[in-house]
Amino acid sequence: MIRMRELSGNQLGKRIDPTGGIVVDGTIALTTANTDLDREKSFANVDYVRGAETCLVTEALHFGRCVEDLPRSLVVPLRQLLGRGNIRGTVIKWHRAGFRFYWHWKSRPQGGGPTVPLEIRRLIREMSIANPLWGAPRIHGERLKLDIAIGQTSVAKYMAKRGGPPSQGWKTFLRNHADGIAAMDLFVVPTISFRLLYGLLIMGHGRRQVIWFGVTTHPTAEWIANQFTEACGWEQLPRYLIRDRDGAYGEVFIRRLRSMGIRDQPTPPRSPWQNGYAERLIGSIRRECLDHVVVFGESHLRHLLLSYMKYYNGARTHLSLEKDAPVSRAVERAGQILCRPILGGLHHQYVRI
Repeated sequence: MIRMRELSGNQLGKRIDPTGGIVVDGTIALTTANTDLDREKSFANVDYVRGAETCLVTEALHFGRCVEDLPRSLVVPLRQLLGRGNIRGTVIKWHRAGFRFYWHWKSRPQGGGPTVPLEIRRLIREMSIANPLWGAPRIHGERLKLDIAIGQTSVAKYMAKRGGPPSQGWKTFLRNHADGIAAMDLFVVPTISFRLLYGLLIMGHGRRQVIWFGVTTHPTAEWIANQFTEACGWEQLPRYLIRDRDGAYGEVFIRRLRSMGIRDQPTPPRSPWQNGYAERLIGSIRRECLDHVVVFGESHLRHLLLSYMKYYNGARTHLSLEKDAPVSRAVERAGQILCRPILGGLHHQYVRI
């Protein structure tokens, strides 16, 4: 253990520093206590401490001399604080703290490269959210095709953080399977003589396209099975069919679906919202066609429904299809605008010629 001790009385011309060290002609004398021999007789030579230790202790003693100029109310607590531990360790601790502060100051941001504009950062985030299977290289490649010069590391920095493995959302999952889903439903139309006619609707979920309209006075399971076969054929069949639990769908119809390899998916009782596409389409047929005409008979209703199917598939725009028709319409940019009446002038289609 290294300690500061007072020298004997014959060492004249040497003054004792307030911190416990001894200054001899500007040099600091350190004494080393030997606990195994005589503690009082063994002192270290002045030249024993060299190099870095001498500098550190010199700074500590200089600090001690500065303490003498302070008020007594502060000198006593400071001496007690310094006397409790190793002065050399205290100075080293201060030096390391200063070193950390110095490099923290030296490593402060100096401006760096140009910042990425806010709109580009938002676009990177939107692309990473919309394409969960894409990584930074894929998004960076798309940015290069859009003539946006930005580094791949910057793209990775501004991508949306994901908590788990990349996967598609429910909306994407349903859209990927929509082409293999068909829906059907029956609706009732009164005639001018108060008879009831039954209309059969078959539609696809992919582009909301009307596949078939059937009209009859007495819907049976055999009639519905024949209508479905004529509508879909045996080549381009849907994988799933959504329908309600109407009693008209009997065993004959169910066996026909099984023989065609179609999985029947009846909705729970009193749950029309589970066949929402078909129900909404029937509502559109009523609001845009049947509520404005009086049906004379079966052939008249069939003609109205076929005319509306042609208008619905080829001309009517849909919000869910980004203002496009189920059978996509090309944008006409040249020519004179011509108006074509549909359903006797109930609707119109505008084209360029």
